[in-house]
Amino acid sequence: MSVAAYCIFCYRQIGTSGPATKTHLPWNDIILSSTSSCLLSACQNSYGLAKTEPGGGGCGANLPVHAEEKKLFMIGKIAKVTGSLILGGFVFITYEVLSLKKLLQIDTQAIHQEKLKSYVYIRTTSLNRSEYQGITYQARKEIHKAVRKILETEAKIFRRPFNEQFSTFDGEDHECALWLLLKRCQSEDKEVRLQAVQDLANNSHWHDYQYGTVAQTCDQRTAIGLARSKDIDLRFFLPPPPLPKIKNDYPIEDELRLLLVSLPQTGLDPCVQYFTSLALRESSQTLAAQRVSSHCDKIEAKGGLQLLQRIYQLRKDSAKIQRNIIRIIGNMALDERLHSSIVRAGWVSVLAEVMKSPHVIQSSHASRALANLDRETVKEKYPDGVYVLHPQYRSSQPIRADILFVHGLLGAAFKTWRQQDIDRRLDKKALEGEENYSQCWPKTWLASDCPALRIISVEYDTHLSDWKAKCPVEAHRKSIAYRSNELLDKLRAAGIGDRPLVWVSHSMGGLLVKKMLVDASKNPEMDKIVNNTRGIIFYSVPHHGSQLAEYSINARYLLFPSVEVKELSKDSPALKKLNDDFLSFAKDKKFSVLSFAETLPTHIGSMIKLHVVPLESAKLGIGDLIPVDVNHLNVCKPKKKDAFLYQRTLKFIQDVLAQELGD
Repeated sequence: MSVAAYCIFCYRQIGTSGPATKTHLPWNDIILSSTSSCLLSACQNSYGLAKTEPGGGGCGANLPVHAEEKKLFMIGKIAKVTGSLILGGFVFITYEVLSLKKLLQIDTQAIHQEKLKSYVYIRTTSLNRSEYQGITYQARKEIHKAVRKILETEAKIFRRPFNEQFSTFDGEDHECALWLLLKRCQSEDKEVRLQAVQDLANNSHWHDYQYGTVAQTCDQRTAIGLARSKDIDLRFFLPPPPLPKIKNDYPIEDELRLLLVSLPQTGLDPCVQYFTSLALRESSQTLAAQRVSSHCDKIEAKGGLQLLQRIYQLRKDSAKIQRNIIRIIGNMALDERLHSSIVRAGWVSVLAEVMKSPHVIQSSHASRALANLDRETVKEKYPDGVYVLHPQYRSSQPIRADILFVHGLLGAAFKTWRQQDIDRRLDKKALEGEENYSQCWPKTWLASDCPALRIISVEYDTHLSDWKAKCPVEAHRKSIAYRSNELLDKLRAAGIGDRPLVWVSHSMGGLLVKKMLVDASKNPEMDKIVNNTRGIIFYSVPHHGSQLAEYSINARYLLFPSVEVKELSKDSPALKKLNDDFLSFAKDKKFSVLSFAETLPTHIGSMIKLHVVPLESAKLGIGDLIPVDVNHLNVCKPKKKDAFLYQRTLKFIQDVLAQELGD
């Protein structure tokens, strides 16, 4: 570069010199001129530009040259030097570009490996294309390309919009179906969205990394839809986000207490305040959270979803605690503003897993929570204590009618309606089919026989005795009148009354059904429930009182009978009025009634044997009455699917809903 700069300097000096004149140079100028000529010659020789003239001098020569010739000579020499410099620069730049390209060369095999792995579930995947791309795949690929070109050409000719299903896709062809379904899951057309979610759920040939791709890219609506799909692969869901580690001796109950204390205490129901304070004293992990349903938004804002997630993970040894936590999530899901928070907290994957539980109670709690989250296909909301037994998944089967099960005293939404328990000592034949035992026959037997029905079971707290601590204002809440109003509001929220309806009740639950229908007939907002009622089944309902109430009242100083039991006293004026009101109302509506009556006494403990509902008390006055050789507890629990008790129940339902079921 120094030599090139010197050459340019010489060129500028020559180009600006004046006319040539002969002057006598001092000795020192002659030496300087000679030195400059030698440097220029060295510059020329170093680039191979100088030519030695015959008889010419070397660096020691300093012969005078004509100015114009000297100027032309120097211009030619410098032009050669400059051209060489430019050529050398291009060569240098080309070399650097090639070197840089070599350094930046990408290993395509590494890229392909990145495509075949998930950023959530990193698994070893073969890079051999032949393992997942056979002749059939290649043929389908070529056919797809040909059809796409034909349709695209046709769209251009006829000036029609091109179907996005056949649009070009920047990626591997075997990925096209996955990404297309994900795109359609976000379509503005609801039918397109629902079909896309169903297609995603039905695919069982995805690779692990594709499941991971869906888990990371699908939106909230799609994730909930997948969770409510039958036999869904759990790889479609991201696991709950990791929670901060805590010390082994950290009392998780204290954190729950702090959460409960931080919730507002003003304007609360007296029973809510009572049970919350009780929970704080007794270290109950779930009671208070169940009761404080009005503060779900406050619970979420204070990190309650993450706290419940931690308790759920820590208490895998307790199905009851986990079930109650899912119950809380179901209550929180009633508030649509909290849906995004519930999904972000990782509860969708937990609920999808619990839906696969073989235990009907666990799966039904998860089903309720997911139904409350699914605003895409479920317009109803299921409040606390209202459970859908069928359908628990999304289905293309239209719902034609509703069946509503109401348990009795000390009953529950699931255990009341189980198959009759097997006596291992007496019934050895039944043991052979024990693996087919139904934990809830409406969910298994009735759902398979009548798939077009929506089957709902309700649950409410009942007590035989008031020995247990109770809310100071709860006495009136245990009455049939109060429970009727409470359940009616919940059932309307669940859409009861929008379709033809059949009631199925056991014991005190039958009295509650009668009271709800009488109350609904007096309320214009509840007309749908009354008008759509097609029939009622009563299993040993004490229309005229129960001997259990008589026994409890006689031993009241020992048993402290509850409000529910007192209301069942024989020939009670309240029961007589309720029965009269119902009969006059039922005869006008002309719906069908079927009653079953027990004929065997029931063992209460080891010493007491009672005929809980005698035949005369089970007689309503309208409809058919069928005595059955069972006790009070088993009158609603068929021994097996082909038993008379179930088959007669099924026939009644099919008869009263013949028009809706198409029979």
